[in-house]
Amino acid sequence: MTKNITSLALALCLTMPLIGCVATIEPRYVIDSETYQATGKSERIKFIILHYTVSDNERSIKLLTTGNVSAHYLILSDDDDKIYSLVPESERAWHAGDGGFAGRTILNDTSIGIEIVNDGIKPEYRKALKQGVQDYHPYGHYVEFDELQIKKVAQLVQDLALKYKISPKDIIGHSDMAPSRKTDPGAKFPWQRLYEQYGIGAWYDEQDKQFFMNQDEFDAATIPEIKQEFRDYGYRINDTNTWDKKSHDVIYAFQLHFSPQHLTATMDLETYAILKALNKKYAGTDNFY
Repeated sequence: MTKNITSLALALCLTMPLIGCVATIEPRYVIDSETYQATGKSERIKFIILHYTVSDNERSIKLLTTGNVSAHYLILSDDDDKIYSLVPESERAWHAGDGGFAGRTILNDTSIGIEIVNDGIKPEYRKALKQGVQDYHPYGHYVEFDELQIKKVAQLVQDLALKYKISPKDIIGHSDMAPSRKTDPGAKFPWQRLYEQYGIGAWYDEQDKQFFMNQDEFDAATIPEIKQEFRDYGYRINDTNTWDKKSHDVIYAFQLHFSPQHLTATMDLETYAILKALNKKYAGTDNFY
């Protein structure tokens, strides 16, 4: 008898929570996404960031699919017709790291990362900086991209820029947002060609550059004024009154993008004129809400 009572009690204990759950279920409410729509919104994706992998196809695939580094898209050096999607555009890839551009930081949250298989620096020059031969790699140290890779980049970036309404100046290289850490996609990445042939990214107008090739104006410009020009375009640069190492890193990154065969890492008249011409054309055109 006692055993039966115990079994009944146990059964009631197990049943009561279920009864309680059923009794307290609230009615389901409909999510209505049609009746009202806000206008104060914008796309999450604000940047396209281009990289080189500094590796071959096999190692690039392994690094970007099995480790803590990732990108949304990978362009191999194979002669095939594929662009590989590694991370959905709706998800965050780990490709940008510390840095910033156009007043924004943590760019992994707001960007699409594209990795291109390329060695970056030619093997014979990779130790040049560590050995003190040079402070910065010149144009000739960098590796060319394959023609097919450039065509794939052009198609992909065209589609992404249109889809997310990305400002031309916010299609950048890794070096643009992390100038003291990165040099990719390097001096041989054809920014000017992509602009002229495919309408991708930002580039200055030659007539504006020539207008600003004014030695007297350049000589009269103070370091803080020139650094503000860099900030106006989007680069993060300190506010010291000197051209220190970190400032030279920014100049070098800028030249990698807009004057790749003139990699002096120093502020000169040509670099100044290009910067002024770019700001005349693009300053304030970030598509940010």
